[in-house]
Amino acid sequence: MLPGILWAYRTTAKTGVGETPFSLVYGAEALIPVEIGKPSTRYTQATEESNEEEMRINLDLLEERRDAALIRMAAQKQTIERYYNQKAHLRYFNIGDFILKKVFQSTKAVNAGKLSPNWEGPIEFEALLERVCMS
Repeated sequence: MLPGILWAYRTTAKTGVGETPFSLVYGAEALIPVEIGKPSTRYTQATEESNEEEMRINLDLLEERRDAALIRMAAQKQTIERYYNQKAHLRYFNIGDFILKKVFQSTKAVNAGKLSPNWEGPIEFEALLERVCMS
């Protein structure tokens, strides 16, 4: 079952790159095994000479396709970063500020049920820093 899954992954175009992993490696689109068993026009129109010429052209353009894919990938990462930075609200604390500390399942009291508080505090920021540094 794994070879079929890998084939599907390698022949599916990725959003960030805009190309299939197969085409970035080999410089040509893959023929689906069904097209080989039951010939399509794409398969029947190909001749040995036209196939070799097409492969040479694709190999010549392969580096350009890879560079274009890298540019698209970098642009998508910048878009995601810009979106995250718009939504993220950084908060800076000073010594002496009071904050609430999240209570995790591992630090809850033994008999604490699902209605127990999720936050502990208010705790002074300096005291919390000392506890974290001691751990």
